[in-house]
Amino acid sequence: MEKIQAACARLSNMIVGMDEVGRGCWAGPLVAGAVVLGAPIAGLKDSKKLTKLRREKLDVEIRLQALGFGLGWVGPAELDKVGLTEAVRLAMARALADVAVPYERIIIDGNYNFFADNPKSSCLVGADNSVPEVSAASIIAKVARDRYMAEIASLFPGYGFEKHVGYGTAAHNAALNVLGICGQHRRSFKPIQAYAV
Repeated sequence: MEKIQAACARLSNMIVGMDEVGRGCWAGPLVAGAVVLGAPIAGLKDSKKLTKLRREKLDVEIRLQALGFGLGWVGPAELDKVGLTEAVRLAMARALADVAVPYERIIIDGNYNFFADNPKSSCLVGADNSVPEVSAASIIAKVARDRYMAEIASLFPGYGFEKHVGYGTAAHNAALNVLGICGQHRRSFKPIQAYAV
């Protein structure tokens, strides 16, 4: 309760940082993160610039210290149905819906504002490495998605999801040549369409 009261008192400075992970993956969900920070957290930066161990440690710290955070998920079948841009918007909307504290601004990493009709929202290229709230969102989304891909690897053996987490690597391509596609693959993506039957 004290955290929420403090957030209300500083409403004019409250930022929701937003970022997504898995946009270019051939398999698995797209995941968006949304974070409102209270006190500063040391070491925040773009999740891709951190080691796995450092990301996981920061993930715990963010979840403990953030005033609010949320994760939004869009699975491969839904992504295929609505398209990539709408999937990102949906994931971000779902993440934002989980943020239960008041905020004044929404900053989205990148050059496209998925909430253009919301006057509180803006986008910023490189925000995942320059705006702490966006860095935090990038980290919690990346950790959550990587864990999910590692968990489903045993359900879809041979694809190496625990290693490449669905990205289009040489190992992933080699597995597709042997096994074909599975239920986690994005059938609307051109590299996967070559394997669709």
